[in-house]
Amino acid sequence: MEEFEKSKLNRVKRGANRAVYDKKVVHEIIDAGFLAHVGYIYDGYPISIPMAYAKDGDKLYFHGSTGNRMLLSILESKKTSINITHLDGLVLARSGLHHSVNYRSVTLFGSLQKIDDDARKTEILEKTINNMTPDRWDSLRTMTQQELDRTIIVEFTIEQASAKVRAEGVNDEPADENLPIWAGVIPIKQIAEKPISDDKLADSVQTPKHIIDYYEKNKATLA
Repeated sequence: MEEFEKSKLNRVKRGANRAVYDKKVVHEIIDAGFLAHVGYIYDGYPISIPMAYAKDGDKLYFHGSTGNRMLLSILESKKTSINITHLDGLVLARSGLHHSVNYRSVTLFGSLQKIDDDARKTEILEKTINNMTPDRWDSLRTMTQQELDRTIIVEFTIEQASAKVRAEGVNDEPADENLPIWAGVIPIKQIAEKPISDDKLADSVQTPKHIIDYYEKNKATLA
């Protein structure tokens, strides 16, 4: 098992019993999503915003317009922290104090650089789109040079990281366990509903296979 080295920056203090530094687990949590919260300082204010990402090995990529204040701010400061969280369940206890959630979460720290090469930028944008919906990129029109010129891409290399995972039931006070109050876990998962075609589509444009495949893989299933 290969782990991230623990430091003052990435060491989990609160709920340390749920801390995970295993690199395999950290990467599995990153790979399970496509949306991260990225932190930055703007005009003295700490701000965190959601951003779609692509991943290649130990690197994450974020894109936006050339005027994107978050991307420009983290490039200038050369610092950021990134969090990715998946909600897996509501943990309902017999007391309000012990209500909780089951989740998988990673917090990442690392170095930053700007990607300027057009071929590399296009490759990263393809990864970002396909990370959201597999095989989507090949169905799209080619990006124009003007669009590439208006797009900034930042590469983030993971150098330090930690994960926190809660995957358990209710932890009530022993004195409360016999109370006639329902307690348990409501599992939570993200599902896809049936695709809705844009109302400007010509009648001849059918829903493509990669969209149907995504829906079939992620739709709700009967228990």
